[in-house]
Amino acid sequence: MLKDKQVGAVLPAADITRARNFYRDKLGLEPENAAAEDNLQYKCGAGSAFLLYQTPNAGTAKNTQIGWMVDDLAGAVAELRANGVVFEEYDFPGLKTENGIATTPDGSSAAWFLDTEGNILTLVHMP
Repeated sequence: MLKDKQVGAVLPAADITRARNFYRDKLGLEPENAAAEDNLQYKCGAGSAFLLYQTPNAGTAKNTQIGWMVDDLAGAVAELRANGVVFEEYDFPGLKTENGIATTPDGSSAAWFLDTEGNILTLVHMP
């Protein structure tokens, strides 16, 4: 029933104004509902979308919450760094980043960063 339906993400924000500024100034995204005060709806490529909503629960998840597929991961990381985005460094069994980017044995690569609300976001490149 759901396999052919579009899917979107929902992210929490403790401070919706601060989050709006981050997504606009750092990621270059503008909400579809610019006049809204308690939630922001963003549209991205291929009909995908995500929602940011005001809640005191923001920043409590310890997992990746949303990701963007990119053709040039190093280029995307460099562009976002130029906008002030700070990428995470990880060193776990089976996953180690170098200069913010991890490469897996299958050739895919990813980089993770936090938004102002503590949400873990990722950029992914698949071979």
